[in-house]
Amino acid sequence: MSKKNKKVDKSKYPLIYRVFRPLYFVFTGIFRPRIIGKENIPKKGRVVIAGNHMFVLDPILVAISTWRCVHFLGKYEIFKYKFTNWLFTSAGVIPVHRQRKDHNALVSAEEYLEADQAVALFPETTIIKPEGVQLLPFKIGAVKMAYDTKAPIVPFTINGSYIPFNGRLEIIFHEPYYIPDGADLAVENDKLRERVQSKLTPHKGKYPF
Repeated sequence: MSKKNKKVDKSKYPLIYRVFRPLYFVFTGIFRPRIIGKENIPKKGRVVIAGNHMFVLDPILVAISTWRCVHFLGKYEIFKYKFTNWLFTSAGVIPVHRQRKDHNALVSAEEYLEADQAVALFPETTIIKPEGVQLLPFKIGAVKMAYDTKAPIVPFTINGSYIPFNGRLEIIFHEPYYIPDGADLAVENDKLRERVQSKLTPHKGKYPF
């Protein structure tokens, strides 16, 4: 494990969370999501939250499901510009290069976990899928950081659509579990994907509709 990042207080509530948290009620008013199993997200302590990715608003859906601050892993490209870099850094988002193994992103995420924070990610890493495919293979980062930090994983499954006011959007949080000592992480990664897929409803048409 690398040395702690002294420039960022991993236990501090990010600025954007403090300023924009009340606006999450606007999101729920527009999309009327069903949030199932939110009690499975621990109220305190380290936790990895991981699930499927179907639309750009998925991080907000995950974030409004708990009053905890959730630190997401986000693609490096969104940090390229001065304003977006400030915005997402202020929100506690962790930049990650998706096209290669990003050791720095893993270290930063694990530092948040070691500070007993919640870290969320979408192991598919993209919303772009071939026609007829609802769930891509998972990258191993979620199980790797959970294993390294002895944090529980809370899988989630997103179903439905982001059509305003139709109430067809839902997110299901599965029961938390731990990666056992000495586990084969590739096998555990497949198990995580199976948990997410177990509650996935067949979807017709293009996302997000």
